[in-house]
Amino acid sequence: MQHDTHADHTDHVHHGHAHGSAGGGRVSWGMAAKATLHCLTGCAIGEVLGMIIGTALGWGNAPTMALAIALAFLFGYSLTLWAVVRAGLGLKAAIGVALAADTLSITVMEIVDNGVLLLVPGAMDAHLADGLFWGALAFAFLVAFLVTTPVNKWMIGRGKGHAVVHQYHH
Repeated sequence: MQHDTHADHTDHVHHGHAHGSAGGGRVSWGMAAKATLHCLTGCAIGEVLGMIIGTALGWGNAPTMALAIALAFLFGYSLTLWAVVRAGLGLKAAIGVALAADTLSITVMEIVDNGVLLLVPGAMDAHLADGLFWGALAFAFLVAFLVTTPVNKWMIGRGKGHAVVHQYHH
């Protein structure tokens, strides 16, 4: 059922997900921000873990960044997968939902935050004990959040992204 106004279906949040109407329509910035924060949480866990591992092992920038990106996708998908399996969806179907819900959001987030890290002077050479490491990472996540939120707003408004997860929470 498609709602005539967004007031019929506002800011439903369950297990950290933001939901729009599956049929599209107007989507609030708050709803898009909640979906983006969900995505950012998984990405941040994976990315920080990857950077800590790569930096602690003395790896170069490229393998460290590759590990961080791979773990960002793994943790980003895992949060959605966990929520929809918990809501009763089978594992195979849940994997499809997670891929549909998060791929574009995680991709945009990773391109932006890693691009920012590459642009911040010294960030890629900073060590775990350096304020620059953590400051640049926080700044990169902030910029990625600001860029990815409109992407999520657009996707949710078209019944895609985190809107796909919505039907499994009712």
